[in-house]
Amino acid sequence: MTSGDKSNLLEEMMKLKNLSVAACGLLFVGGVVDAREIQLGHTLSADSHYSVGSDAFKATLEELSGGEFTVREHPAGSLGGERAMIEGLQIGTVDVVITSTGPLGNFVPETYVLDLPFLFDDYDHARAVLDSEIGDDLLADMEQHDIIGLAWSENGFRHMTNSRNEVHGPDDVAGIKIRTMENQVHMNAFRELGASPTPMAFPELFTALQQGTVDAQENPVTVIVATKFWEVQDHISLTGHVYSPAAVLGSGPLWDTLSEEERGWFNEAARASAEATRNEVLRLETEGLDLLRENGMTVIEEVDTTPFQNAIEPVYEAFIERHGAEMLERIQNFEG
Repeated sequence: MTSGDKSNLLEEMMKLKNLSVAACGLLFVGGVVDAREIQLGHTLSADSHYSVGSDAFKATLEELSGGEFTVREHPAGSLGGERAMIEGLQIGTVDVVITSTGPLGNFVPETYVLDLPFLFDDYDHARAVLDSEIGDDLLADMEQHDIIGLAWSENGFRHMTNSRNEVHGPDDVAGIKIRTMENQVHMNAFRELGASPTPMAFPELFTALQQGTVDAQENPVTVIVATKFWEVQDHISLTGHVYSPAAVLGSGPLWDTLSEEERGWFNEAARASAEATRNEVLRLETEGLDLLRENGMTVIEEVDTTPFQNAIEPVYEAFIERHGAEMLERIQNFEG
């Protein structure tokens, strides 16, 4: 081979190398362009415990997928209220939702059991039940409704706030117009207490309290802090009347497009989200009451819940009559 032939051969090899590098670059760019953006919605603020969970979901899914999936968070009800977003999951316009169980029973009646007042003793009890086969079965029940139950997350124990009077017992609740979630179990419980329950979507609540459309609302400390309800409410009573889980839910239509490996990524991301959210809930439970006091709310910590429990006994009877006692008894008999 002459020196000229060698020169020509090297030149051709360099051209092939450059073409190869360019092709790899195009594949990389194509991978970025083709990354699937997951739309994740919730109704709380961008600095809430839900957003902490959203961040964990995003970080985990993007890492596991190597960038095949990216996640875009839509906080503060920008995709609608919880009921509207769950409907979006069913038709595929929303990919992932972090939601309370409040409106979930309208879609998956089996989950109504979790909304019964005074069902759980404390956080350890509630988490143990939801992390057991009982919780897994409730998540699995969702799939037949085009909703994928990915993980049980958390809001915390719900307490009453209002702008009328301090609440120490059921008599103090009588006549209060209270916003509830769109949930028949919650509404029935407050009717038994003599209140006037008014269901409305969460994004409408702050304005309704501000304008006096309702006197009161009930939520965990985490939500009360995140929404700055101290600006429109004077009193909080630590009734702890309902443990409020949250659920990380996926879209049925999206799920149908995923491989088994991809489904595994989503499940792991949801578990990371739930763990991060639960840790944030405990932090806010510890620090939140001081923050409420600092912002002028009267905090009634010592509440005798026995009269409340006696007053809402008919709610259990109505639940059993409508939904049966099997899942309720499994929870009541749980030994974890």
